[in-house]
Amino acid sequence: MGGGPAVWRSGGVGWSGGSAGLRWWGGRVSPVGYGRPLAFRAVGGRACAGARGNACPVGAAVPGRSTGGLCPDCARLDRAHSVAADTFADDPRPYRVYLAWFGTGTVKVGITGEHRGDTRLREQGAVAFCWLGRGPLMAARRTEEVLRQALGVPDRVSYERKRALRVGLPDAGARAAEIEELYGRALGVGGWGDTLEALPFTAYDHGQLFGLGALPPLDGTVTELVEGGVVTGRVLAAAGPDLHLRDPGGRHLVLDGRLLGGWGLERGGPDDAWSVPVGGAPATGGQEGLF
Repeated sequence: MGGGPAVWRSGGVGWSGGSAGLRWWGGRVSPVGYGRPLAFRAVGGRACAGARGNACPVGAAVPGRSTGGLCPDCARLDRAHSVAADTFADDPRPYRVYLAWFGTGTVKVGITGEHRGDTRLREQGAVAFCWLGRGPLMAARRTEEVLRQALGVPDRVSYERKRALRVGLPDAGARAAEIEELYGRALGVGGWGDTLEALPFTAYDHGQLFGLGALPPLDGTVTELVEGGVVTGRVLAAAGPDLHLRDPGGRHLVLDGRLLGGWGLERGGPDDAWSVPVGGAPATGGQEGLF
């Protein structure tokens, strides 16, 4: 990570070139290596990262528990220019509709810009996925809603549920079979094939990329960083914004990388002890929520 007296501001956890990394304000990325140590101290308070590549005009502070990492004004600006807001209906670029698998019985339907490849699926922590079709943005958006209703699948899955499902996953063959069955049902839903080009079935799997071979039971999740708080341990896996860590006491803990955004981080020392708040492990049941 960073060296010297300067405080590096975190941009959270991101995916690029098929691997996870810790992002920093200014564009630098520190690779995340499975099995390697990770230790840092949060310093200098948490600042708004700004929206759409622009600095926050007032340098606002951000609450520690916020997963957005933005002040209210910057969050509104960021949302207004997102695909989800449907403010760019005339976008001429092609979009793709996909099925994303997070665990047995938990699949969602979504869309992403074709120019982004499968980056959106890695960012969401999809363990496996397949493409359904491609075409204009609004046709893809309509298809997403039609299939959500027809297949009885959500368009959002909570991160708490995703984390719980990563422990004890079935093998890649079983994952592909479940997606293929739903893909076949999707092809049987009438109407959407008239406005989108249906794509042939191929199952893509991120299990090895994420390092999800055999995660131990989850003991808890970080609820927030605090001034002077230390995170220390070894990286077990990374999926979406989440880093799965084994702390010095042997606990399997998840650090949501979205909580890092805007914090200054200093390199931790070998004798530093874990000192940020941790909540209990999520249950596997419950209702779907925001992803």
